[in-house]
Amino acid sequence: MLILISDAFDPSLPDRLSRFGEVTDDTGRLPEADVVLVRSKTKCTRDYIEKASNLKLIIRGGVGTDNIDKEFAASKGISVRNTPKASSVAVAELAFAMMLAVPNRLVEAHESMSSGAWEKKKLKRTELYGKKLTLFGLGNIAMEVGKRAAAFGMEVFAYYPFDSSKKVLSGLDVKILSDVKEAVSKGDYISLHLPLTDDTRGLINSDVIEAMKDGAILVNTGRGLCVDAAAVAAALESGKLGAYCTDVWPSDPPAEDYPLLKAPRVLMAPHIGASTSENLLRIGDEVESIIQENLEKGVL
Repeated sequence: MLILISDAFDPSLPDRLSRFGEVTDDTGRLPEADVVLVRSKTKCTRDYIEKASNLKLIIRGGVGTDNIDKEFAASKGISVRNTPKASSVAVAELAFAMMLAVPNRLVEAHESMSSGAWEKKKLKRTELYGKKLTLFGLGNIAMEVGKRAAAFGMEVFAYYPFDSSKKVLSGLDVKILSDVKEAVSKGDYISLHLPLTDDTRGLINSDVIEAMKDGAILVNTGRGLCVDAAAVAAALESGKLGAYCTDVWPSDPPAEDYPLLKAPRVLMAPHIGASTSENLLRIGDEVESIIQENLEKGVL
């Protein structure tokens, strides 16, 4: 078996996977590969998959699989898997760090002191305690954010327009709402944890933003295209939104004219949510388990 590691994983992974067969990072050997490991950089398009004539399994190290043409892969008998649990803590901690940074004015405080200013009277803070958080989604990452919010004394809501009776909420007190405008109207903070689908693309648009509280803070560590960037930028300019915090973009990196790069009160990160050393090790654990499982099933 040939395992192709197409993107950046923990350096220990090749040795860990060598018990299954040959491991390479030579992308020129794609036609020989039985297994391909990708993160967000490699796009497993129809053309890419057609070149992989021996491919049986694609593993996405991370949660979202929108960089993989899953329908075409299935038509070729190729299984597509991801590692949904591995990244939960890493992404949740970044989302919550952003939620803490904005009301505590950490960026302004640091930059003002770096420039020699002392703005103690100007930099007024607010607390998370007693505020309301609306989560978009009830997946692993959203639940980790919810746990942290509850520990800070926040009231937690969630937008989930599906049957939630079978969702495991791990004892978290979450008030689940199926109407998007009602859900956003509750939140002082709104945190997006959505995959990119036809239903979620541009979901946060001008109509939905209008239903938010004035000054609400929007955090997006899900997918960049789940927000209408022009609508968010306009809401920041008008003051309707208090801030927009994001780690996700329509492309990595975004185009220079992407509206939110120049909008006011935006806290940005270059898609580093899953980039912790601990998470890369956990991804490796899940990758090993997936390959072992597929061997036992006779897929590989």
